[in-house]
Amino acid sequence: MKYRLEQCIGSRLRRLSRIADAEIRKVLGGYNITENQMTILFTLHELGRVEQGKIGEVQCLERSTVSRNIKLLEKQHLISRSASYRPEVELTTEGMNLVKVLIPKWEGAMDILVDKLEKEGLDGLQNLERKLI
Repeated sequence: MKYRLEQCIGSRLRRLSRIADAEIRKVLGGYNITENQMTILFTLHELGRVEQGKIGEVQCLERSTVSRNIKLLEKQHLISRSASYRPEVELTTEGMNLVKVLIPKWEGAMDILVDKLEKEGLDGLQNLERKLI
């Protein structure tokens, strides 16, 4: 079967991701972190101290993405990382304080996206995710 570019599933999913990320970026504007870094901070908030690789597994992030962002978050004193072969990472007090500030802002962005998607869109998103995983 021949496909046209506008039918590319990966391209369409990335476009939707960029649209959703734009709402999140509005929240993150003054905090000098990216969406991936926020995701890592939120993951550590939920999981506590974990091996660095676990973050990639949980969030479906590539190892290089996790490693690069962990280093940047560590430079900002938002996380600490052990020096072991399989480093463990955790939030610092500064990181925990930032997460506590970001969660309500992120929830506001989520409210906007949920309102736009409505129940039908959310159900469709859940169904799509279930089929692709």
